[in-house]
Amino acid sequence: MAKAVEKIREFRAEAKFQRTSPQKAKLVLDLIKGLRVEQALNTVHFSTKRMAPVIEKVLRSAIQNATYVSQEQGLDVDVDNLYVRTAIANEGPRMKRIRPAPMGRAFRYQRRLAHIIVTVAEKRSGAAVSASADSTSTPAAKKTTKKTASKTAAKSAAKKTAAKKPAAKKAAK
Repeated sequence: MAKAVEKIREFRAEAKFQRTSPQKAKLVLDLIKGLRVEQALNTVHFSTKRMAPVIEKVLRSAIQNATYVSQEQGLDVDVDNLYVRTAIANEGPRMKRIRPAPMGRAFRYQRRLAHIIVTVAEKRSGAAVSASADSTSTPAAKKTTKKTASKTAAKSAAKKTAAKKPAAKKAAK
């Protein structure tokens, strides 16, 4: 009964201490999450955000890490089958700066830094993915659809009867 679980290999790359806020980096990273590597590279390449070239460089580095590790360890990794599994931007240290203010005062502000991490993984074969998706989602989906269908039918019937009653009272007066 024990299934042979194949571990999904992940390959990652990091770019630390990038001069941008993590919020701005996440705008570009959210575009590529879950995409195939080739499509993610095209998306980042044609993005107009300032962090796009840096993220493209990190993504290319993760792909190169995948090919290098696969050659070193003798793994069979297909680069065309890779996708962006995670793409996150964590906050790095903040640089404290001072801006001159009127009347000899000084205002403090902070320059934010970001650590960008991109992880790529190989998609499992289509048969394995569809079999696992069918076994987990089908019974639960059927139960929820039956429940929601009966609830919506009861609500619509209640609304119809409620709508008819006031109309009947107005006609009687």
